[in-house]
Amino acid sequence: MKAYHWATLGCGVIANQLAEAMAKNGRTLYGVANRTYEKAVAFAEKYGVEKVYEKIEDLFTDENVDIIYISTPHNTHISYLKEALRNGKHVLCEKSITLNSEELAEALKIAEEHQVVLAEAMTIYHMPLYKELDRRIKSGALGELRMIQMNFGSYKEYDMENRFFNASLAGGALLDIGVYALSFIRWFMSEAPDEVVSQMKPAPSGVDEQAGILLMNPAGEMATAAITLHAKQPKRGMIAFDKGYIEIYEYPRAQKAVITYTEDNRRETIECGDTGDALWYEVCDMEQAVSGRADEMHMDYTIDVMSLMTQIRKSWGLMYPEEKES
Repeated sequence: MKAYHWATLGCGVIANQLAEAMAKNGRTLYGVANRTYEKAVAFAEKYGVEKVYEKIEDLFTDENVDIIYISTPHNTHISYLKEALRNGKHVLCEKSITLNSEELAEALKIAEEHQVVLAEAMTIYHMPLYKELDRRIKSGALGELRMIQMNFGSYKEYDMENRFFNASLAGGALLDIGVYALSFIRWFMSEAPDEVVSQMKPAPSGVDEQAGILLMNPAGEMATAAITLHAKQPKRGMIAFDKGYIEIYEYPRAQKAVITYTEDNRRETIECGDTGDALWYEVCDMEQAVSGRADEMHMDYTIDVMSLMTQIRKSWGLMYPEEKES
């Protein structure tokens, strides 16, 4: 397979993890761009990145770049996506990939027109554990899916200027951590939910601080999600079937699951993959998609989850400044 040139737009935590994943596997990022040029230079020196762009626009037009990883704040994604895709670049974009379904549809249209791959960097879709669990479930060993219960809570100090609570940076629990819970739910459900009810508590800045969400799809499969940015919760997922249930902790990058078979209360532990390689699994699946060998990026799930989040925020009356202006 071709050796692809990757570039990162953004120098934050995820970009560092991407560079570390590349290094662990004998690879190096080709380029880096950032709103603050000095940070890009420091990042390049740290990881041996060949190309540093003084202007972000130069990244999009560099003919040597094949794939761009975007890890900037949510509300900047759509403008960067459009430029990258129009210049024929494949893009792996941090969650949430856009603010709403309208933006995502626009980006997908451009990707189709330019025949490039657009995908969301959702670790759940790429961890080996979830692929193994999918095989087990499809074998029928657990019976029909009935209920999914999700928890994800972080304790963030009240600072209405940081990205978690700042409306101007598309803050809030739903786009930051709720996207994981909903992506988990969509992975295990046989079809997308079509009934959604929720309640939300706003932070002082007006964005969603915490929420409870109840979903059901046409197959009668149900799910609940409890998310919060101001109270610590375990990152726990539980999937209940006719013949047993699966428990997963630290589910965004999980490597271990426990299955309890309810007939005899037998427990089975499944360990697969490595949490520390989460970004590398994304890289490998993305390169397979770009090469045309296989498509494991699950954009159909990304579309479904974005539709849910758009619908949920509309029910709350929560709009970001960019959405009010459009």
